[in-house]
Amino acid sequence: MTKQTHPVDHELIQAAAHVARTRCRGDNHTMAAAARARDGRIVTAVNAYHFTGGPCAELVLIGVAATQGAYELDTIVAVGDRDRGVVSPCGRCRQVLLDYFPALKVIIGEGDRIQTVLITDLLPESYVWADHQLDTEKSASLSAG
Repeated sequence: MTKQTHPVDHELIQAAAHVARTRCRGDNHTMAAAARARDGRIVTAVNAYHFTGGPCAELVLIGVAATQGAYELDTIVAVGDRDRGVVSPCGRCRQVLLDYFPALKVIIGEGDRIQTVLITDLLPESYVWADHQLDTEKSASLSAG
């Protein structure tokens, strides 16, 4: 399977980098994420680090986006504090992002290798929880009809 690359949203990277520089303080907040909603808005968030496995910035961003009425995200990026640049999502975030937004684009890579790929490229041949939800909804509507 060949990854299809998409244009890199540099404004999104800059937004995440700005949040990382200005809001990530100490060990509790070390990553920032920014996503572009389908309506063009940019939503940002930081992680909530905790030794018990606090949520990554990408997961916090899903909740922040929902509170702002942004339920459809187009592209997401995570950036580390201390000028670490773009950081690819961890495995848990990849699965959650795939489940919530199966058509999401993700900015990954570093330096001159930054690229935008589909979330499905980061988890090929994976189980999609959203598919299960659709099957459950279809079954419920068939039995109700």
